[in-house]
Amino acid sequence: MKPETEVELAELLQGAASPVRIKGGGTRGAFGRVTGETLDTGGLRGVSLYEPGALTLVAQAGTPVAEIEAVLAERNQRLAFEPMDHRGVTGAMGAPTIGGVVAANVSGPRRIQVGAARDFLLGVRFVDGAGRVVRNGGRVMKNVTGYDLVKLMAGSWGTLGVLSEVSLKVLAVPQAEATLVLSGQDARAGVADLCRAMGTPFDVSGAVWIGPGVVGEEAEQRIRVEGLRGSVAYRIARLAEAVPGPHRIVEGEESAALWRQVRDVVPFAGGDAPLWRICVRPTDAPALLASLQGAGVAHRAICDWAGGLIWLSLAGTSARSDVVRSEVSALRGHATLVRAPSAERAAVAMFHPQSAPLERIAAGLRARFDPKGILNPRLMDPA
Repeated sequence: MKPETEVELAELLQGAASPVRIKGGGTRGAFGRVTGETLDTGGLRGVSLYEPGALTLVAQAGTPVAEIEAVLAERNQRLAFEPMDHRGVTGAMGAPTIGGVVAANVSGPRRIQVGAARDFLLGVRFVDGAGRVVRNGGRVMKNVTGYDLVKLMAGSWGTLGVLSEVSLKVLAVPQAEATLVLSGQDARAGVADLCRAMGTPFDVSGAVWIGPGVVGEEAEQRIRVEGLRGSVAYRIARLAEAVPGPHRIVEGEESAALWRQVRDVVPFAGGDAPLWRICVRPTDAPALLASLQGAGVAHRAICDWAGGLIWLSLAGTSARSDVVRSEVSALRGHATLVRAPSAERAAVAMFHPQSAPLERIAAGLRARFDPKGILNPRLMDPA
């Protein structure tokens, strides 16, 4: 099924009586749990409104992210939340779509400065599991009203409705960027340095610790600033003083390339070794890595968001899902299984189990928006 209009999409879901697997660009995959006939949103394509002066863009959900970025680049603007391209880590062959980005709330390294994808959503149009067209929010920043279904849809992974259109706030591309690169710190010292940088007044837009053996023999820290050229030069120099140690400063395209590597988790691309996306309090990241090492879970790690987001690649293909989930739960974080061998994908829940109260709320929302239970069934099942 590949509807080309919102009306066609609504008619398809009205008549659907069996499970439907929602597919955007197909870059994140179904992770072994979703069954049913594929509903491809790629036919819902195109930028329908772009007002550079108002910093707003409206696009159909199946529009490739690359197409949107090209339109924005012509006016020196961008999607500030820096959405990740998952193709390297999942091995998918499709193209990321803006609907998929919103549905998964895909947010890159700049989240620590500007917020997540959901924070740039002004409005959405979607079709729920009963085939009803729902509109929430608006097309411009001054017209965002009503119940906040906009943010509810961000991160729902197609389980509450199929997005047909999204309205986004965009921002101007800064004049310059620079990155402070330091080497040799272990996770505890490295994350402490990143947190120290975040506490300065220098408006850091990227802060990552990359573990040993990931991009080199030694661990590496990267701290980014962006803005007017003179301001960037001043702030990066002051950060070098605030975070002492041997360092180098890279600028322009060289700096941008370093952050594309972080954004797309390029060092962990390829293969099917288990890859986890873990969110914890930044200061808990070193303790988590130490606990996993102590439990015999061999791994390599990238700690983005000043330690708040951990990309954890397990050595080999041995499943240690129970240990990972247990250690993350002890820190009140959550762990998402992004990649694993097929048997493990089928046996292990992709998403971290929710508490009983939250699960009751989630079940109630699914019953309200998908009364037939046909949208990406089992994707968010806890077991």
